Amino acid sequence: MKQIRIGNSSLSTTRLAYGCWRIAEPGTDGRAAVLAAYEAGYTLFDGADIYGGGKAEEVFGRVLREVPAMRERVLITSKCGVRPAGLPNPDSPGRYDLSAQYIVHACEQSLKRLGVEVIDLYLLHRPDFLADPHEIAGAFVQLLDAGKVRYFGVSNFRPSLVSAFQAACPLPLVVNQVEISLAKLDAFTDGTLDQCLERNLTPMAWSPLGAGLLGHGARRLLPAQKAYHPAGVVKVLDEVAHARGVSRTVIALAWLLKHPGRIMPIVGSTDPQRIQEAARADALELTRDEWYRLLLAARGEPLP
Repeated sequence: MKQIRIGNSSLSTTRLAYGCWRIAEPGTDGRAAVLAAYEAGYTLFDGADIYGGGKAEEVFGRVLREVPAMRERVLITSKCGVRPAGLPNPDSPGRYDLSAQYIVHACEQSLKRLGVEVIDLYLLHRPDFLADPHEIAGAFVQLLDAGKVRYFGVSNFRPSLVSAFQAACPLPLVVNQVEISLAKLDAFTDGTLDQCLERNLTPMAWSPLGAGLLGHGARRLLPAQKAYHPAGVVKVLDEVAHARGVSRTVIALAWLLKHPGRIMPIVGSTDPQRIQEAARADALELTRDEWYRLLLAARGEPLP
C-alpha cells in the first residue's frame, strides 16, 4: 500500500489502518485477524485501553511476541481517557478522565499489556469536560521525556477544543480520530476536516463503513448509528462498484481516501478475507464525478 506521513511527525504508514477494537471479542480469532492485516500490508494498528477491557492490547501484544520482526515494521496507536463504571470503586460512574495522573498511569498499563517500551502514537480518546489543557500538556511532556510515547493526538475532539488544547501544549498534535463515512458526513461541514488541512493533522476515520452498513452488513451498531439510513447511498455504491469490478466496501473506503486531507480509514473487520479485500481501496482512484455522485446520495439532497 502507498505510504503517507502522519501530521507533522516523522511517522510514515499505509493509508489504511487496522483497528483492534474487536480482536478480543468472544468467538473472535484476534490473532488471525491481526496476522491477516499484517500480511496484507497494514502498518498502523489502532487500539485503546478500553477495547475488551484491555484484552485487545494483550492479544496484540502476544502477536508481537510471536512475530518479533513485526514491531519494527508497524506503528502502534493506543488511546486513554474513558473510564468504565465501577472502577476503581463500586460507586464510580462511567466517565472521562484526562487528568495528568490518569493519562500517565493508563499509558504505563497499556505498555505492559502490549509488551513494548514505547507507543508510537498516543491519543486522548474522548473530551473530558474537566480537562485542563496545561495539565494534559504536562503529562504529554512527561511521557515523551520518559521515552514512553513518540507522538500525540486526540480522538472525537471538536475543532475549537483542538485549538484550545494546542495553544496550551508545546508538543504538536498530529492526529484527530473521528467518525467519518458516507453514513456520517459531519466532519465535512463542522470544521474538523478544514482544521486538519490548516494544521496538517491527519484525520483518522473510525467506522469508515458506517459500522458495516456500507459494506457487508452491520454486526453491532453504536446508539447513534442506529439512526443511519444508508439505503440510497448503498444503491449508488453498488452501481459504482459494479462498474469498477470491486466490492462496495472498496468504493466506500476509496471515497474517503480521495479527500485532500489524507483521511486514514481504520478497517475494523476481524474476517481475514474482508481485511484483505479492504486493502484494495488503496489502489483505486475515484473520479470527481463518482465522488460527488456518492456524496449526493449520502446527503439525500442536492448541494446548496
